[in-house]
Amino acid sequence: MIAMTRLNHDEAEARLAEVPGWGIAQGTLHRELEFQNFVEAFGFMAMVALEAEKLGHHPDWSNSWNRVVIDITSHAEGGISDTCFDLAGRINKALGE
Repeated sequence: MIAMTRLNHDEAEARLAEVPGWGIAQGTLHRELEFQNFVEAFGFMAMVALEAEKLGHHPDWSNSWNRVVIDITSHAEGGISDTCFDLAGRINKALGE
C-alpha cells in the first residue's frame, strides 16, 4: 500500500489547481460527471477502477444512468491526502483532460 499524507484544508484548496473540475465537498475531493449514456459512464468507471486498484486507493462513487458522482478521501488518514490528488489526476487523464 502507498503511504499517504493527510493535507489540511488550506493545503488541499491550494492543490485544486492541479485537478481542474474538482472541488472540496464535506471533506472529500468531489466531482460530478455526465456522459452520453450508461455504457459510456460504466466504461469510464471500469477504467478508473483499474487505476484505483494500482494505487490501492478507491473512490466512493455512484452511478445513475449517465451520471457518475465521485468522492475521494483517505479513510485511513481521516481526510484528503496527496494520494487523493494522484487519483483525481488519473481520473482527469482517463477523461482526456
